[in-house]
Amino acid sequence: MKKKLGKLTMFFGGCAIALPGVALAQGSDLMSLGKAELRGEVESRYQTALAATLSENVLKSTDSQYYWASETKVQCGIALGFLKSGTKDADSIGKCERFALRMVGDPLPPPPPPIDDVQCREQLPMVVFFDWDSAMPPPDASATVALIVGNMTSCGWNAFSVVGHTDASGSDSYNYPLSVQRAQAIASLMQSAGISSSSMTVDGRGESELKIQTLDGERNPTNRRVEINQLPAGR
Repeated sequence: MKKKLGKLTMFFGGCAIALPGVALAQGSDLMSLGKAELRGEVESRYQTALAATLSENVLKSTDSQYYWASETKVQCGIALGFLKSGTKDADSIGKCERFALRMVGDPLPPPPPPIDDVQCREQLPMVVFFDWDSAMPPPDASATVALIVGNMTSCGWNAFSVVGHTDASGSDSYNYPLSVQRAQAIASLMQSAGISSSSMTVDGRGESELKIQTLDGERNPTNRRVEINQLPAGR
């Protein structure tokens, strides 16, 4: 069963934005559609995401839904590329659908259960890993932020350092700003979740603190990360 929406209203940074109509599949599998119908469904999601990422209100906001819109645009664009060549790529189509649902407000999973004192001590630093040459937070970044927010009081976490890193590919002059952008992206998610910006320090290290030592120029997913740690009292 499908629900056709003549106009889609999304909320970014407290602003309501009306976007072009989009057909949302309710509990359906896009892969079961014929290629022509599937292409139309994927195209509608792509166009809605594109409109969101180009909206001035969205660009000025720190709402985490901007990230879902960006991911929707990327994954639906990849799916469209496959479809244009006659291929139904299950991976990109599935991601297109999941990110589109998040973009229009699909409920997030319930917050994780509280953790005990030992886990509090062992839990930090928390690490969010990034795709190569990207400052876009991955989907699991929201779960990491939710874990922090859900346990701040019980664990006594009240001030955080948010530090971005890159791998050894690219120049130092390119990698340092990229690492800062990654840290800022995670800090924005934390702020959107209710953590005050005044309780965070945000910085980047470029490729100067590799988690896994590699040759210069080598890509390594473990090194492309943001580490979130508790700042000591009286910082």
